[in-house]
Amino acid sequence: MASFKPELSSDLIDFIRVQPIFFTASGTGRGRINLSPKGIDSFRVLDPKTVCYLDYIGSGNETAAHIQHDGRLTIMFCSFGEKPLILRLYGKGDVIRPGCPRFVELSKLFDMKAGVRQIIALTIESLQTSCGFGVPEMSLVRHRDTLNEWCEKKGQSALVEYERAKNRRSIDGLPIAE
Repeated sequence: MASFKPELSSDLIDFIRVQPIFFTASGTGRGRINLSPKGIDSFRVLDPKTVCYLDYIGSGNETAAHIQHDGRLTIMFCSFGEKPLILRLYGKGDVIRPGCPRFVELSKLFDMKAGVRQIIALTIESLQTSCGFGVPEMSLVRHRDTLNEWCEKKGQSALVEYERAKNRRSIDGLPIAE
């Protein structure tokens, strides 16, 4: 049965810490809904009502565009292990760009690698747990280093150029603030 709660408990924080993947979902009143898988060691719980993750450069920047235009963000974790559980975090997102004092503060919580374009923070308004009985049990083979290797090979100046070319507008044409 689904259950709503106002904030993360210590059990749910422990659950988050062992998940190798999470998903973000965002949208605006019109246009496409974005749903993205995230991996790497990029997620942190700041307190029972606040979480954040490193957002790496990619083919688009939909989450940032949607947060800037709507604010809503959902983050979902689901167990593929022996004990089933789905956890959805609902709330307001914040895009924290390099150079901002909060970025400097939060970046200390991570092993920063090439290709980090921003930190996305979520202020949790509510969360929902559900059984996850329909989610398959699977084993993690390995974490991929492909994104980090690609970013390191490309180099900082080429990454800046890539971001300018590919990450200034959402796929629905929304501008993305720098």
